[in-house]
Amino acid sequence: MATATKSAKRIQEVKEFTFLWTGKNKTGKIVRGELRATSEAVVNATLRRQGILVSKMKKQSFRRGGKVSDKDIALFTRQLATMMKAGVPLLQTFDIVGRGHDNPAVGKLLLDIKSDVETGSSLSQAFRKFPLYFDPLYCNLIAAGEQAGILESLLDR
Repeated sequence: MATATKSAKRIQEVKEFTFLWTGKNKTGKIVRGELRATSEAVVNATLRRQGILVSKMKKQSFRRGGKVSDKDIALFTRQLATMMKAGVPLLQTFDIVGRGHDNPAVGKLLLDIKSDVETGSSLSQAFRKFPLYFDPLYCNLIAAGEQAGILESLLDR
């Protein structure tokens, strides 16, 4: 049992970075973008499968951020409610808010939650994976809003 927890911890320690890249697609058009990956080799392989020949790549550096505060969670919740009311898809909302936040720790948290939702978890399940930031009441309200179809109004309150 101890080996399972050690390997689980090692898996969580794998660091992803954001790489900015420039390259040419199959038609010769110059394309640019960014990709989250563990290394440059992974980015090259991923883009090569998409038919893109990378000419430049740079690992994006982030400022060392602080902690995620209650104020950050409240602000994120308000932004999530506003964007959902405006009809912005959930995954796109996480992307916009996560990349646009001043605190890099909040950005990483939101991108991690987005990743969980992308892989099939419900929003409440994704929040439950971060009990340090989202208490059981918050998670239960999100679950109730998802099941009743009134998530936007619950988030707004």
